[in-house]
Amino acid sequence: MSNGLKGLAKDTVVYGLSSIVGRFLNWLLVPMYVRVLATPGEYGIVTNLYGWTALLLAVLTFGMETTYFRFSTRSDEHEPMRVYANSLMSVGLLSSLFALLGFLFLQPISDFLGYAMHPEYVGMLIFIVAIDAVCSIPFARLRCEEKAWKFAGIKLANIALNILLNIFFLIVCPVIYRHAPQAIEWFYRPDYGVGYILVSNVITSIANVFMLNKELRGFDYRIDRSRMRTMLAYAIPILGISIAGILNQSVDKILFPFLYADKAEATVQLGIYGACFKIAVVMVMFIQAYRYAIEPFIFKRNREANDRSSNAITTLYFTIFSLLIYLGVSFYLEDVFKYLVSPAYYEGLRVVPIVMAGEFLFGLYFNLSFWYKLNDQTYWGTWFTIIGCAITIAIIVLFVPIYGYVACAWATVACNGVMLLLSYTIGQRRYPIDYPLRKIGGYIVLAAAMFALGMLVPMEQVVWRLVWRTALLCVYIAVAAQCEGLLGRLKR
Repeated sequence: MSNGLKGLAKDTVVYGLSSIVGRFLNWLLVPMYVRVLATPGEYGIVTNLYGWTALLLAVLTFGMETTYFRFSTRSDEHEPMRVYANSLMSVGLLSSLFALLGFLFLQPISDFLGYAMHPEYVGMLIFIVAIDAVCSIPFARLRCEEKAWKFAGIKLANIALNILLNIFFLIVCPVIYRHAPQAIEWFYRPDYGVGYILVSNVITSIANVFMLNKELRGFDYRIDRSRMRTMLAYAIPILGISIAGILNQSVDKILFPFLYADKAEATVQLGIYGACFKIAVVMVMFIQAYRYAIEPFIFKRNREANDRSSNAITTLYFTIFSLLIYLGVSFYLEDVFKYLVSPAYYEGLRVVPIVMAGEFLFGLYFNLSFWYKLNDQTYWGTWFTIIGCAITIAIIVLFVPIYGYVACAWATVACNGVMLLLSYTIGQRRYPIDYPLRKIGGYIVLAAAMFALGMLVPMEQVVWRLVWRTALLCVYIAVAAQCEGLLGRLKR
């Protein structure tokens, strides 16, 4: 058990190179975007388009990543590559059909989304989503085969390329254009800021295909129909889970422009919300790295020893580290992290702690959702996420016209909180796991107390405020280290 947890910790760190470090590097693009793009409304366009990207990726992959994990770990030694071929070919065919239909009806789709003047934005979005959906399966294979370093290397190389391209188009080209326009005017348009963000992503998506070349060769390119029927029976409920789950996270960015009579003001407000939401991505980055490592770990532990205690222990440690991140970002938000955005966006900083609370609840829900995956009862996850999605949409539609983007942040908290309670209540009846609830609750209470002391004690001087909050953060770390014996484990 101890060796398994050490392996999980190592994989989480390695995946963190691509998820945490990689997203952090992408995160650093936000200060550039909010200063280079002409208005918050332009960043609102970026936020809206990438909200659609997340949803479409969930549809095109239709649960095949998790399905691949589940079926490739069965006893038949020939099973993994057959399962891989089924997964890759099915996602590839669906993505090709999506791209074909998307380009055939590009203008009507662009009109509906509000980009009638820039249908190429939607065209690039379609291309990016189709390529990234296909590449998700080779990345899943790397995770399943525990090739964490190769996974991280490709992800980081892709992110580095994307950053360099963004800097080239948004920083370097304008400088060249001011001094020697004839050198780049054959391809560069100074008023095409949002477009160049998409162009950069198109190029990096193509680069992904080349870097995954080995994983895209060396197997039989055909679908095993009998095996596919079994896989689809498992995957389709996960598709519902994925769609509803992504909607829970992105529907605010998708629906927001439709809820304002003044479309220009809608994009401005969405830009402010989207930029400040990015500050909360610190929590999202940790959860993503954790998810990359925990899925294959839990499935393998269950296959080898039907071990339910692993899920309980990892949930406890997830809680400890997530709350540490929550406190860290919240404590330094007004004195450090706010400088990631420009003053035009400061009004949106109030949603950051709310968004992070919602993401923390989602992480807990993810930990408490393994029971129906291991029990082959994934339809429960579909129901939970549909209920959560309904709550999210209802709150957004009813309250965004009144309270603006703050309603979006609280919708995330309500949705993930309800899903968490449903999953735990039903899961304990159908697949009981002895979670350390007292410890988890104790850490939540401790973090809440530290948060209240840090935020409610008035301190005008920045230095003293930082010292006080840092001390509170150290108290939380010391209590956790003492209670869990973390220092002793790290030394071993």
